[in-house]
This record gives sequence, structure tokens and C-alpha cells, in this order.
Amino acid sequence: MRRIFFIFFTFTALLLANEADDIIKKLDQNMRGEDIYLKMSMKVVSSSHERSMEIESYSQGDKKSFTKILYPPKDRGITFLSLDNQMWQYVPKIERVIKIPPSMMLQNWMGSDITNDDMVKQSSIVDDYDAKILKKEGNITTLELIPKENAAVVWGKIITNIDTTNYTPIKDVFYDEEDKEVRFFIYEDVKQFGKYFIPTYWKVSSLEKPQNYTEIFLNEIVYDSKISDEYFTKSALKRYSR
Repeated sequence: MRRIFFIFFTFTALLLANEADDIIKKLDQNMRGEDIYLKMSMKVVSSSHERSMEIESYSQGDKKSFTKILYPPKDRGITFLSLDNQMWQYVPKIERVIKIPPSMMLQNWMGSDITNDDMVKQSSIVDDYDAKILKKEGNITTLELIPKENAAVVWGKIITNIDTTNYTPIKDVFYDEEDKEVRFFIYEDVKQFGKYFIPTYWKVSSLEKPQNYTEIFLNEIVYDSKISDEYFTKSALKRYSR
């Protein structure tokens, strides 16, 4: 009887693991497509001030990403490139390309509540994390994402709630290496673009400073437009900053 129970338990665990992997792959594909262009506005709120930004981003898969700041005027033309787990920034005012080291991936991006890692999509939830189903309630599945051994990631774990009717995220909670909650993402206003679904409103809040938050509004979204490889070279940092 024990042997039968062990075999059944192992088989069930494998099925759940396969289901978790399938969900996270579909989620990742929904958010990225083959490539994706985004034009977004961002509002950064703290207890002392509020400011707005406009940004455009070009991405191919999870290894290539190019981002440009359009507004405000003082930051216009600042560009970022993520390529094969490396990140660079170009600052027009000093006409200099700066390489951002892995140690700075957790730093806030341009004073917002998102990190450098978020902005350039440095970490891949498919390649860098093992997924485990914690709970299923109707169409909502809660997954625990644990970093794979030797994965170059900045979080201790991520708990994510996913709507499996369209494989979009609802909420992500990020933990540090000491298993302490650090921040969370809320996703709303899901819209369909061809075969893809994506939330067009994101809110990021810090657990340490709950009065601070960042709102992101996706205003333009174009999937699978065969974005030119020219965006994903170091020379693009200066060329496309104009």
C-alpha cells in the first residue's frame, strides 16, 4: 500500500509540476510574443512629490530589450539596452555609454518603484525559475517561483496569481533572499491584441514605503512586428537616442 501511495503521490506531483510549467510558459509568451513594441506613460508618486514619464520599449524574447525615455525633456533621449544578461545606459548630456553591473539590477529605475531588472526584463520566469502550484480557485492559479540553482536573479522567490482564462498576471509578490516581502505588482485592464492578452495598467508598490507607488499605463502595444535587430546593438544606444 505504501508503495502504491508513493507512486501515486509522485505521479500527481509530476502532473502539477508540468501544469505549473505550462502555465508560466503561456504567461510569458502572452507578455512577450515573438517581439513587442510598447509606448507607455508612468506616474511616480511619493510622499513628497509626483512626476510623470513617457517611455518606448522594443523587445525580442527575453534576451534583448531597448528602452528610450521620451518625456520629460530633461531626460529625453536617455536609452537602455539589455543584451544577453548585460545592461548599458546612454546619457545624451554627457554623451557617454555606461555599463550597469549586475549588483545594480535591484536599484530603482529612474527614481520609480520598478528596478533595472524589471525595465530591461533581465530575468526570465521560464529560464530562471522553477514553478510550483500553491492553490487553484476557479480560473485563478497561485504559483510559487523559486530561482533555479545558479540563476542570475535578484529575488528570493515570487508568488504570482494568474488568470488561466487568458494567461495574464493579476498580482505578483516579490520576496528577498531572507523570505521577506519586498514589493508587489497589481495588473488590471486586460486587453486583447490578436492572439495575445496583456494587462494595460500596472501598479507597483513597496512594502517598506506603502505611500510610494508607480503606475504604468500601456498606451500603444504592437506584437510580432519583426522589430529590427539594429535596436539590439550597443551602437543603437546613441543612434536612437535622438
